[in-house]
Amino acid sequence: MPADLRFSLSDSRDEGLLPSVANVPLATARWCARQGWPVHPLAPGRKTPAANCDACRRPGHTHAGCACPSEGRWCHSFHAATLDQRRIDRWWGSNPGFGTGVACGPAGLVVIDIDAHATKPPSRDRILPGIPISDQVNLAGLTNGFHTVALLAALRDRPSPADDTNTLRVRTPSGGLHVWYRVGDGRPWQCSSGSSPGRALAWQVDVRANGGYIVAPGTTTATGTYTPLGPARRPAVLPDWLSQELERTGHLPALDVPAPRGVPPRAQQAVIAAGGGHHHTRNLLASVLAPVEACGQVAEGAGFSDILNRAAYTLGGLVAASRLSQQEAEDLLQRTAAAARPGQEHRAEQIIRSGMAAGLKRPLYLGSVR
Repeated sequence: MPADLRFSLSDSRDEGLLPSVANVPLATARWCARQGWPVHPLAPGRKTPAANCDACRRPGHTHAGCACPSEGRWCHSFHAATLDQRRIDRWWGSNPGFGTGVACGPAGLVVIDIDAHATKPPSRDRILPGIPISDQVNLAGLTNGFHTVALLAALRDRPSPADDTNTLRVRTPSGGLHVWYRVGDGRPWQCSSGSSPGRALAWQVDVRANGGYIVAPGTTTATGTYTPLGPARRPAVLPDWLSQELERTGHLPALDVPAPRGVPPRAQQAVIAAGGGHHHTRNLLASVLAPVEACGQVAEGAGFSDILNRAAYTLGGLVAASRLSQQEAEDLLQRTAAAARPGQEHRAEQIIRSGMAAGLKRPLYLGSVR
């Protein structure tokens, strides 16, 4: 292992360095825990979790309600991950062949797992899910995840994550690459497999996040060692463009859209005052959309979901009352939401759809309100 990754057998407290090969079993786990990354044991020489106890291996048994993790046993993979140094010392001290897994969700990590298996690519619609690739595009030579993630980055005019020297990158024994990022906004990104017919970022590019784990740098398996690449030893914040791509490809849990709320009488009167009747629709819409626009003055929060939901509900009522077309209402809402929360178009679309569907059932005949 390169000299810049080594520290002495006394377990140096320098948190910018990774342990040497001689100290891998215990020192790697200790080092990861000091970064705030909960760890769990991997089976000796493998990248899979250490075996459960006999009781946890019984058919039908799951981690839900199991007492093993709370009682200090490593059953159930990343569900047992810990930062407790005494537990870590006991697990790896008694089992020096263990590798180290990091629970991505509790660690606040998103790892882009790029595979390098040279195989024939799938159909064009599965190379970059959600992005059509024309038959005129020559895909000769596209055979692995390095190619697909580079293609995605090029389409967004960004450098490939595989070339991101600002963050921790780990070469895998199979020739792939783990690109480590930390979550900067607390969003609960979900795992995916690049070969999945459902949620996926790119072919041969997996995502390790909530509900998954990643092999720690320095861990050795039967096929080789997970070796850091380049100078960075800590994860950088997940880039905005990658956040947008993860959101676009469904890597967030289903949105908990607020229940639509009716328009209170005072709000109706305000809309009437702003609109002045049939001939002032533009002013009326500006009044409804103003609170959504105001959210753009605050980076996060401000009750954006609830505010957008109310606006969608109101415009749904106006559509039902034939004050404007549904397409016009949706376009206005989407443009306003995109300006207030750039990069969150998928989330906004869900909120708009829910709010408008409820509003369409309640026509808002403002001319009858006095």
